[in-house]
Amino acid sequence: MLRTSAKAILLLLLLGLAPAAAAWNAAGHRLSAMIAWENLDPASRLVVTAILREHPDCDRWLARSKSGDPGQGAFVEASTWPDDIRRDRRFYTAGSEEPTPTLPGFPDMERRLDWHYVDRPLHAVANIGTPAGAIERQIDRLARAVGSPRATPAERAYALPWLIHLVADAHQPLHAASRYSADGRSDQGGNAVNVVNPFNSRYPETTLHRYWDDLPGPPWLRDSRLAAAVSGLSARYPAPRRATTAAQWLDESWRLARDHAYPPGGDEVPTISPDFHQQALEIANRRVTEAGYRLAALLRTLLASGGAPGANAPEQPAPRSVSRETRGSGH
Repeated sequence: MLRTSAKAILLLLLLGLAPAAAAWNAAGHRLSAMIAWENLDPASRLVVTAILREHPDCDRWLARSKSGDPGQGAFVEASTWPDDIRRDRRFYTAGSEEPTPTLPGFPDMERRLDWHYVDRPLHAVANIGTPAGAIERQIDRLARAVGSPRATPAERAYALPWLIHLVADAHQPLHAASRYSADGRSDQGGNAVNVVNPFNSRYPETTLHRYWDDLPGPPWLRDSRLAAAVSGLSARYPAPRRATTAAQWLDESWRLARDHAYPPGGDEVPTISPDFHQQALEIANRRVTEAGYRLAALLRTLLASGGAPGANAPEQPAPRSVSRETRGSGH
């Protein structure tokens, strides 16, 4: 018992020195965004390119992207923006920092950490109140803004990167669920669960949430390697054929979290086994790909109708023309 406790304390110290986890890492978000882009029709691509051009940070995205297509480059790089602003001093975290001055093109400068997830309990627990997190409500609201002909260019430009990002977040199992103790304490989507991961030499000791976030690939994945990964995922996983909503995406993620996201056994600091890792990789790859297809279907519907059908969209793919935050105040 003493040896196990010492190992747990050492792991906690090491985790304190590691960078904060994000919802799917940058690779996961770029993969979903690229899959979505490849499944958008030409007219929708023109519209999303025009929308993103109005965003105050579009020039930064284009400078960072090495794509020969500015529209594609902005779309893919915009997918990580809601996580990028966690380290951007222009923005602030409500409840722990003073508000920063509102800059042109932004409705405000809050990081909105609670938009990325919902802490739905995996098992019935009394007296937990309303679970933290607002991802479902925000996906629906942002979709209405992107699809509304009454929204201003600035409103649509702010909403679209968030929508791209949150559709992917909704497909990460631990962005839709948390384990609660008998006294009502949440494990914050696995952020409070420490694991040993022998399959990541850079971060062999991490949290369960970060383990899942990093499964799609290294965060620097871009260019030809990104394209090759997208090609492989698209060939392996066909587009869903059934219309679904954000609520259904989150329900799928909750079920995956309940059945597959937590390592078996009662170890204080479990070690990820080969079998668990292979199953988790399969789930993560499939979910990242589904998010891309579903984002494309949602955007095609929003932009074709000129209206605002929320997050309810058909999932038949158009012909191809070719990350949860660690708790400060969110996952």
